[in-house]
Amino acid sequence: MVDLYEAMSTLRAVRRLKPDPVPAEVLGRVLQAAAWAPTGGNVQPFRIVAVKQPALKQGLGDLYHAEWHEYSKGHIAAMPGMREAAREQMAKMLKAGDYLASHMAETPVILVFCFNPDYMAITDSGLGRPSIVGGGSVYTAVQNVMLACRAEGLGCVLTTLLCHKEQAVKELLDIPADWYTCAHVPIGYPVLKGHGPISRRPLDKLVYSDQWAQPFTE
Repeated sequence: MVDLYEAMSTLRAVRRLKPDPVPAEVLGRVLQAAAWAPTGGNVQPFRIVAVKQPALKQGLGDLYHAEWHEYSKGHIAAMPGMREAAREQMAKMLKAGDYLASHMAETPVILVFCFNPDYMAITDSGLGRPSIVGGGSVYTAVQNVMLACRAEGLGCVLTTLLCHKEQAVKELLDIPADWYTCAHVPIGYPVLKGHGPISRRPLDKLVYSDQWAQPFTE
């Protein structure tokens, strides 16, 4: 089992996944990790639909493929103006994204995360900006799932493109009217290397001491 810090520092977006089944006991541990996530008031205002039935996965895959096609157009159009290294990185991401879009239905499990805002204390709902606080009671579970996948040797990636097709997803999976979707996480064993070192901004670009833009000191 990998160390927690190693898991966090190597949790890549893995978009090429084998169709091999995920053992029930492994999937159970991954989902248990979601249940352990902290939520506001310990209310746990999320539910997960673990989609394994081929026809339902095909339905999600068809919806995702159309959304990915539209999403990727902007990135493709921007590539000629990029520096070579950035262009190469974008090309790799798009190729992996194309693979996922074409093979989503073959993924052994697609986890659809749902939420009910009636169970959330959304304290930023009236601030005149996009509300984000409610997500703090759902995306903790998403992160726990992804870290558990890393520990279990599974690949995974957080996707939100299917939120554009929320109503169609709700009808496909029989999700109640007062529950909504916020994340879709395909999981499976990696086709290639899977997880590995990640690239992020350095700490001094992300953390300040006491006041905004003041250099961070330990």
